[in-house]
Amino acid sequence: MKGNKSLLLTFGLLILAASLYRVWPGRPYGFAPQMAMALFGGAVTKDRRLAFLLPLLSMVLSDVLYQVLYVKGITQIQGVYDGQWLNYLLIAGLTAFGFLLKKITVLRVAAFSITGSIIFFLASNFEVWAGGGGLQRPKTFDGLLMCYYDGLAFLRDYGLIKGFYGNIFLGDLFFCTLLFGSFYLLQRMVLQPKRQLA
Repeated sequence: MKGNKSLLLTFGLLILAASLYRVWPGRPYGFAPQMAMALFGGAVTKDRRLAFLLPLLSMVLSDVLYQVLYVKGITQIQGVYDGQWLNYLLIAGLTAFGFLLKKITVLRVAAFSITGSIIFFLASNFEVWAGGGGLQRPKTFDGLLMCYYDGLAFLRDYGLIKGFYGNIFLGDLFFCTLLFGSFYLLQRMVLQPKRQLA
């Protein structure tokens, strides 16, 4: 039971750190841990309610912080905006996607991380196209492709490493590596020696 309490405390601190990091001034836009937390929660957390709660709570906390900073005039980024519900839905969907990650290996985590980023890209740009989202593209298949092309502008303008969606891909890989790697080390260094002593 002590191991479970330590794990819950660790994840509670992770939620707080992720929330604060997301509103950190000057961080690369799009480079955030919430999607990795969703995959990780789905793959590792046995309690499904907790698996959904961890990344969603982190999003709520950081969105509230963003809104407070926006109202105070400290940032230009709003915490509450139209279409925000889709981000919460996508995070919940990525948590459910994480349930499919039964066997955790480096290649599988990388594949799920990249696939999760692609799902987010496709779904969020589809919502921008369907709902307007600041870009007025025709409600045709060509208009949808134009919206996806707009989202991939970082390839044309900045190269793979820069730009919002480039940062999402890199952030997801980085934070999945951090979360799953830390979990692996925690199991090897803390939990397994206790089992051997018992």
